[in-house]
Amino acid sequence: MLGWSQDDLANQSGVSAPTVKRLEAADGDVGGRAKTGDALVAALEKAGVEFIPENGGGAGVRMKRRKR
Repeated sequence: MLGWSQDDLANQSGVSAPTVKRLEAADGDVGGRAKTGDALVAALEKAGVEFIPENGGGAGVRMKRRKR
């Protein structure tokens, strides 16, 4: 979607690259700290990703529409 590597996400979020790699490789409950998740979400939202809440069809993501 963004074309980012794990290192790119780490740099944009301030989360260490090993933590990004560990979270991405996790299967199921990833654990971790809430502030880590908040930093990742903030970096993705700043880049234009919009998180879509659960609405019966499952949660998702999409790119925000650019204002004309």
